Amino acid sequence: MCSPAVLDRAYREIEDGRARFGRRSFLAALGASAAGLGVSAAGLGAATAAATPARAGGDTAAVRAGTVIDLTHTLTPQFPVWPGNEQFAMRPVATFDTGRFAVNAMSLWEHTGTHLDAPAHIVRGGATVEALPVRDFVAPLAVVDIAGKAAQDDDAVVTVDDVAAWERQHGPIPPGALVAMHSGWETRLADPARFVNADALRIPHAPGFDRDAVRMLVHERNVVGLGVDTLSLDRAGDVGAHVELLGAGRYGIEAMANLATVPPRGATVVVGAPKHAGGTGGPCRVLALV
Repeated sequence: MCSPAVLDRAYREIEDGRARFGRRSFLAALGASAAGLGVSAAGLGAATAAATPARAGGDTAAVRAGTVIDLTHTLTPQFPVWPGNEQFAMRPVATFDTGRFAVNAMSLWEHTGTHLDAPAHIVRGGATVEALPVRDFVAPLAVVDIAGKAAQDDDAVVTVDDVAAWERQHGPIPPGALVAMHSGWETRLADPARFVNADALRIPHAPGFDRDAVRMLVHERNVVGLGVDTLSLDRAGDVGAHVELLGAGRYGIEAMANLATVPPRGATVVVGAPKHAGGTGGPCRVLALV
């Protein structure tokens, strides 16, 4: 935590309207950071490639080049969680009524909201969040759209054939990419029970990745991670996608937002991953640079 003097100065500057960090300065800083991480000029160029219209299930307006898209849901006590998990909770422990600062105490399980799965989530002795390579948190983003079949089948999955069809249309998935599934599932968020979609045995039913597709993406396309707009990388009753992905030392992002507004190819994803010692995962802020 910052010292009281630093906090007091920040507080005064915010009141005076001097502490501003606009989108233009953010992009400049991010570009500098990307250069420091070894991101190539070609990679940064891809991040600003002309966007394509959004897909079914989201905003149909074209995305402007230079756009930053938030792929993170706002976390609230009402956000759906896996059956049996505790809901996110937050309470004030300091307020402006009692002092100069406002502070909240938060309570949550690691795998809540838009969050990262580290290998240690399912692999005994697997890498924990603080040990994941930081270079893997800035990557080309490929979005595979299965919203059409997910509308007909709650347990639809991204298959090897889906990946092949994507590559025929958009070209090979770049090495070191994060591949995200867009199923349109976030349209159910207004009804948390429908988003979880649990059966009588409390097993959620929602789209995910087929195990064979994950194996191919890991070993033949060398992805750094996979993402989904549902609560799990796997469909109901399965753990194969988790095993193939996390068992290979890669990471997953679950409950992603706004994938309908990202072009299938050409964006760069930035994952603000958690870094608590021994963590099996944790909430993260995920951005797409288009």
